[in-house]
Amino acid sequence: MTERLSAAQLDRAASLLRDGALVAFPTETVYGLGGDATNDRAVAAIFAAKGRPNFNPLIVHVAELAAAEPLATFDDRARDLVRRFWPGPLTLVLKRSTACSISRLASAGLETLALRAPAHPQAQALLRAVRRPLAAPSANRSGHVSPTTSDHVVDELDGRIAAVLDGGPCRVGIESTVVDLSQPHAVLLRPGGVPREQLESVLGLVAGATDADASRSPGMFERHYAPARPLRLNATTVAPDEALLAFGPPLPGAGATVNLSSAHNLTEAAANLFAALRTLDQPRFTAIAVMPIPETGLGAAINDRLRRAARGRAN
Repeated sequence: MTERLSAAQLDRAASLLRDGALVAFPTETVYGLGGDATNDRAVAAIFAAKGRPNFNPLIVHVAELAAAEPLATFDDRARDLVRRFWPGPLTLVLKRSTACSISRLASAGLETLALRAPAHPQAQALLRAVRRPLAAPSANRSGHVSPTTSDHVVDELDGRIAAVLDGGPCRVGIESTVVDLSQPHAVLLRPGGVPREQLESVLGLVAGATDADASRSPGMFERHYAPARPLRLNATTVAPDEALLAFGPPLPGAGATVNLSSAHNLTEAAANLFAALRTLDQPRFTAIAVMPIPETGLGAAINDRLRRAARGRAN
């Protein structure tokens, strides 16, 4: 059984992590499955608990820039982004430093490292208590819907990890934006909690990812974030045997409806996305029909997750 820990038991979570055990913890994006990023066995245990292919790199979490600087090479672009967005939902892919202490398995054997400083107060407190970087992909089985509450974590990983630190629902609700700065031109590997428009206000034009870039970022598999029910995107009608994921005024006729945001608020929609998919993923429905969501701001990240969840299914 996985131990459930309250905020008052944070020291217990830190002790488990220092001992090489796995502890899920809240961030502002989704719950992360934490392990000591300098411990090869702990990192290997993350892959095993998730059933995750070991060629898919992990994001390493640190409390602040000072903890990240010994691990990777920060150029002026990286420092500008850190000043603007850390702590927060932005992951930087940088060249590993020669003295980097992070397990090579966390980097999937690459000469780059994915780093971020989470904004959630419990994540910050945990990182400072552990006093070492934590590798922490989303705390769910590989390819499944990401968890935004501690109950979601237990549903996915009960008995596979030592504990989950309960921090309530995640505020942002979708994973971090991942930008690659390991090459001369910045590349947006994964849209997320920091919209592209905000990145470009700091960096200028940011290139989009190609298939060749996919191996450098988590969350880039063709099919990812997937419920068991098939998704039908950009739905303009819905059948009685379908569930409806609505945005704005809902379509009539669905077997059940969850509205991401009745007010067309993309921030609210992002926070609700993964919990809504879990709620609608019921055997009595033949599919989940998804109403159109604009591609602006956080809408790009929401649509990225929905497209990956839908791939490999008959829509």
